[in-house]
Amino acid sequence: MKPPGGPRPSKGANGEDGPPRHAFPNSEVNVLHFIGDIEETIMPIMVFSIPIVAIVGGITMGIVRTMTQSRIIENAQRERIAAIQAGIDPSKLPPIPNADFGEIAETARDPEQAQRRRTNGLLVGGVVTLFTGIGLAVFFLFMDTGGNSWAIGMIPAFIGFGLLLSAFLVRPRGGI
Repeated sequence: MKPPGGPRPSKGANGEDGPPRHAFPNSEVNVLHFIGDIEETIMPIMVFSIPIVAIVGGITMGIVRTMTQSRIIENAQRERIAAIQAGIDPSKLPPIPNADFGEIAETARDPEQAQRRRTNGLLVGGVVTLFTGIGLAVFFLFMDTGGNSWAIGMIPAFIGFGLLLSAFLVRPRGGI
């Protein structure tokens, strides 16, 4: 024989009734409803993450290189001091290595060479930009028949012409 009144609810650990139960709707819950289309969400993140990673990587590389060079110089100075304290003649010791800043350090010492490098840089940049502009103008001339979109190529062409003019004005007087 069954007890009257149907099944009784279970009691909690203290013998008390638990919280009231609510009836949940019988619908499927989409956990990823906030993402939507994955291409609309992931692609902008990927597009902007590439330059961010490149910039952060470049800055990190420069910091690591500078720290490494300073540590090499510091260790060479310590070895030199230890050798001098040991009684070795300083003229017989190898020179302390300089920080390798490449050609920047050389051009800072020689202003004529710096001016020559600046002129060559302006010449190369001017020629590349001028012909890029001419190429764009020719491309748009053939692609858009009857329109004036070819004039877009004139913008980099005039920039290139300005760079060439600037290279002519800052060139060393003795020639390149």
